[in-house]
Amino acid sequence: MVRDNRHGSAYLFGAICPDRAVGAAIIMPKANAEAMSHHLKEISTQVAPGAHAVVICDGAGWHQTGGRLHVPDNITLLPLPPYSPELNPMENVWHYLRENTLCSLVWDTYDDIVDACATAWHFLIMIHNAAAQSEPETGRVSLLSGVV
Repeated sequence: MVRDNRHGSAYLFGAICPDRAVGAAIIMPKANAEAMSHHLKEISTQVAPGAHAVVICDGAGWHQTGGRLHVPDNITLLPLPPYSPELNPMENVWHYLRENTLCSLVWDTYDDIVDACATAWHFLIMIHNAAAQSEPETGRVSLLSGVV
């Protein structure tokens, strides 16, 4: 595996509703409760009016509903049991992206890393919509890299 420690990390937070072909993602410089709160806010903008979303979450520290995580009213978090990534459908998405669009590459700048993440997410939404043979409602990615 290629490793380059010259730059900071970028974290791609993503969620997908396969029934509606909707995806919401943000790219952040840190993975923490504040970043997850921004992601949940982005997801909430993609929930159909009058609907309620259930977001499946693993045991990552930034998924915990402590005092720092803000969950919008139209979202409920569904925590998975410990050590059960096979129950989280998003793990398949992350595996696919790592194997097909974000693998064995070294980028020159942090902005290049963020661009690669955004391109990978848009590629994923495009592939999903092509497979579903439907027009996408959205494949929106918010670049909030300066927020945290």
